[in-house]
Amino acid sequence: MGSARTDTTGSVSAAVARVQPLVATRALAGPFDYALPEELRSQVQVGSLLRVPFGARELTGVVVELAGSSELAEGRLRRPRALLSIALPGELIELAHYIARIYCSTFSRALALCLPPGAAAGIGLRRAPARVQASDGNGRQSEVTLQRPQLTAAQAAALAQIDERLGARRFAPLLLHGVTGSGKTEVYLRACERALAEGRSAIILVPEIALTPQIAARFRARLGDRVAVLHSALPDGERRAQWRRLREGGARVCVGPRSAVFAPLGELGLVVLDEEHDPSYKHESDPRYDARRIAAERARRSGAVLLAGSATPRAESFAHLQRLQLPERADGSPLPAVEILDMRAQRSLLHTASVEALAALRAAGGKAIVLLNRRGFSAFLACADCGHVWGCPECDVTLVLHRREGSLSCHHCGHRERAPRRCACGSASLVRHGLGTERLESELLELLGSELPVFRLDSDVLAREGRAGEVAERVLARFAQARCGVLIGTQMVAKGHDFPDVSLGLVLDADGTLRFPDFRAEERAFALIAQLAGRVGRGVRGRVLVQTLAPQARAIRHAAMHDAEGFLAAELRRRRALAYPPYAELIRVICAAQEAASAHGAAQCVRAHAEDELLAAGVAERTRLLGPAALMRLRGSERAALLVKTTALEEAVRALGAAVERAAGEHRAVAFAVDTDPR
Repeated sequence: MGSARTDTTGSVSAAVARVQPLVATRALAGPFDYALPEELRSQVQVGSLLRVPFGARELTGVVVELAGSSELAEGRLRRPRALLSIALPGELIELAHYIARIYCSTFSRALALCLPPGAAAGIGLRRAPARVQASDGNGRQSEVTLQRPQLTAAQAAALAQIDERLGARRFAPLLLHGVTGSGKTEVYLRACERALAEGRSAIILVPEIALTPQIAARFRARLGDRVAVLHSALPDGERRAQWRRLREGGARVCVGPRSAVFAPLGELGLVVLDEEHDPSYKHESDPRYDARRIAAERARRSGAVLLAGSATPRAESFAHLQRLQLPERADGSPLPAVEILDMRAQRSLLHTASVEALAALRAAGGKAIVLLNRRGFSAFLACADCGHVWGCPECDVTLVLHRREGSLSCHHCGHRERAPRRCACGSASLVRHGLGTERLESELLELLGSELPVFRLDSDVLAREGRAGEVAERVLARFAQARCGVLIGTQMVAKGHDFPDVSLGLVLDADGTLRFPDFRAEERAFALIAQLAGRVGRGVRGRVLVQTLAPQARAIRHAAMHDAEGFLAAELRRRRALAYPPYAELIRVICAAQEAASAHGAAQCVRAHAEDELLAAGVAERTRLLGPAALMRLRGSERAALLVKTTALEEAVRALGAAVERAAGEHRAVAFAVDTDPR
């Protein structure tokens, strides 16, 4: 070929750039060779972005390799038209290769994850503002810092372990298993300071955009302007400026949700996964990456410490990662008492004990958090006379009533229509079934009156009022500053908040998660209850009430006892018997078509080809194929799925990718998706 791959700095002056065009189509392979003019040879490096001619179009591409020559004659090579003022770190290019391989995606789509908005369209990035530091009064510059709290013995022991591994500069995956309120964030901060002191950088991941402002504020208070924030809710210009600061070294710490795992930092020393159990770390469009796997891979490639923190860790993390324990709250306060309320004989929304507890809270002028993991006013609307139920025309689900907007909405595809006043049969007897946060808000306002203000936080509120992070910060700040009140919402009210004056927690429909056909259902039910309980009783005596139709459920009983280790030990025994993670990797292939028969036939075809490919790859005995099985209709498409359990992930993904390509050639009207680590 007459070429050699350069090192990741791209420091070798070369005549040919191998460029991967940033396009969404799967049909376009790459990379493609372009001749570098003399004036660009010293400027172009691996990771540089070029505007290049491609057929009749002009595209942006990433330089993934430099070479001295090409297989094509020099006169046939086209030249780049412009060099953009941006370059990806070489390690992110290698990471994109890994993502494309593990998640059965394209190299171009994986590269696009690593770039700031507008880069693929050729939009240049403005330079970051000069670094701002605080003066110490003598003309010298110093970082912004706060007085540090006294560490507990458990925090100090955990940090000693982290320090040792930071000093070794080898990949070290650790689980910081600490009860809620045990001071995990302080451990993150100290670990980050140690990494910075060694000249290294850090990525701090949180599960949702709504949680970013509060943790970013804590890191900025301690570390000053060395901290940058990256997430999709920022305006494009601000995201580009933050990306530039990180790329050029103006900031050495990146805080953000899952996409921040691609922050363009060099010399990475620490990657923190806060609330590592949270399913929000999974990305649901191609490439369908799990930020937890990518964080571990990036830390491995950089010789960094991976610090996954949670009070309710995933079974996979509990089994595989070395544990650092924080068994008690940092302030010495006890975890709140948890009482399970049996709703099987109840006919009202709230148990009598819940009503009494809220009345006592109103009389005392206290604060409560109420969790209901379902938004909207009612789960569905039905006609009392003819029995008609309003369903989504595109999906096999009922439409949720949102009374404030006067609409029925599908929470899967986004279909929305005006709420009816009458049924097509002429009846006005429309019955609302089920319960959502909007109805809960209405009921509590009626029950509590004006003496106890009600604050609501769910995705409907965030979507209605603007930028998600800012809205969440506003609602939480209002609740924190109020003398008394009730904060209600979906799972986001149970995540990472520190309110010292919340004395009551209430979980409604605690077993709702258990009714989902998901092997992680019990793990998620446990986490929801335990996380909500953790928000209660941090500065005052606390009490948690859990309303459920399944009072004997294992997840609910263990959560009521604050027994994460007991729950996870039993969960791991169940997972081992069923060959679920961490004892196997999961891959799901989904086939979607206009007709159910077409989707099912395509899935059967994938299975037949997969059996051949797995056998040829030598991993058939380490892989089990389940299905195909029908899935609910979604966005107008009938669907069928094939589930794969394997202990040979890379080989199985490669075999499935080949099987899907063969099946796609035979079923051209069917859409195929391969999902590694399905949520």
